[in-house]
Parts: sequence; structure tokens; C-alpha cells
Amino acid sequence: MRRYGLIGYPLAQSFSKKYFDEKFDKEGLTDCRFDNFPIASIDELIPEVLVPYPDLCGLAVTIPYKQQVFPFLHSTANIPEGLTACNCIKIIDGKLYGYNTDYIGFEKSFAPFLKPHHTRALVLGNGGATAAVIYVLKQLDIGYDIVSRRIHDQSTLTYTDIDKKTMEENTVIINTTPLGMFPANDSCPAIPYEFITRRHFLYDVVYNPAKTLFLQQGEERGAAIKNGADMLVLQAEENWRIWN
Repeated sequence: MRRYGLIGYPLAQSFSKKYFDEKFDKEGLTDCRFDNFPIASIDELIPEVLVPYPDLCGLAVTIPYKQQVFPFLHSTANIPEGLTACNCIKIIDGKLYGYNTDYIGFEKSFAPFLKPHHTRALVLGNGGATAAVIYVLKQLDIGYDIVSRRIHDQSTLTYTDIDKKTMEENTVIINTTPLGMFPANDSCPAIPYEFITRRHFLYDVVYNPAKTLFLQQGEERGAAIKNGADMLVLQAEENWRIWN
């Protein structure tokens, strides 16, 4: 049996298990299994996941542990320099090798929608997915500001700092927060949507619902929109390639 899994908390709306269960069934991989491990603390990784399941070959990592998992990794050599998040772990002889496939999924699903005037971005939030987003923006030479509720080491703007001029200068807006995710469909980041135009491109890492309130607000004003569904599929397939 080849066992794989997902660590995070909570995992009620997890994409990974459904995706891999369907993949294994479709491809006739009867010797593969995928389990959810909703651990309430990263300190439960060893006693609750690794020890009871010595047949684990790989783990996907989701919020809130993409950064917290680093001390448990035996190697981060495969994570690009400057990328401070891990969403994929390959397990060999009990040793944990960290990877980041979020940035691959994000870049492949994001870059095709860019126009020449998409030169600056607002990145809403500063969670595990934000690191991959910022890494890709740097690779694409797109300037950015990180927006959070209050200024800290990583962020450069608060939501109350965003005005018409800010919106005009930043024609790409990327939501990396869970706001709008099912079942809280009626929530969205607190930005001045009235200043969105047809020149804007709104990207939401949330995939359920397919069109969050954040994206709806952009679409109503003529902006290009994209959700995180393709990003998830692309990173999941990259995880599978790494695990095997």
C-alpha cells in the first residue's frame, strides 16, 4: 500500500482527498490511499501522523502549516531560495523532504491572463499561499504591495490605506485570504471595489465557490477574473510527480 495524505486544520472542505481518490479510481491505482489528517497543532505531526502510518510516502500541506512545518523537514533544498512555504513533503526512509508546488500551480494558472498594463499588484493577506504568489510576482517582474489588517514585518499596506489612486496603480489584485470560502460565501476582502475597472485582473486562490464575492465584484465592473481551481489541480499533479 502506498499511502499519501494532507495535513492542515480544519480540513472539512479539503480539495486534495476528493481529487486523489478520484484519480486513483480513474487510473486503477488500487494500491494507493489518500487520508486527511486534521491535526490541531503542528506538534501532532509526528505522534498523530508519522508514527501511526509508517507507510506514508508523501504529504500535502495546507493552512495553517505551510510555514510551521519547516522545523520538521530534514531538507528544504528543493524549495526555491526566498520561498518561505512548504506545501508538499516527500517521505523517504522516515525523512521529510520539503517542496513547494503552489508557485508552479499559481504561475501556470495566472501568467496567461496578464496584459502589458498589469505591472503592479495588491496581494491581499499574508498566509501560506502568499509566499508562492510573491515568489511568482518577483519572477514576472511585477511590483506588489502586501495588504493586511495591520502593518507587520511582511505587509506594506492596510486595507484602510487603499484608495482610488492605489487601485488605479495596481491593476492586479490577488486574494490569498480565506475570505469568501464556503460556507462563508457572503464575505470578501474590504477593498474599495467601486474603483475596479476593465483594466483590472482579479485572482482568488479560493476555489469553492467557483465565483467568490470578491470575483463577482470584479466581474460586475468588467475586470478579468480567475479562481484557484486550476492552481490546485496543477499543484496536485506536481505533488504526485514528486511523490513518485
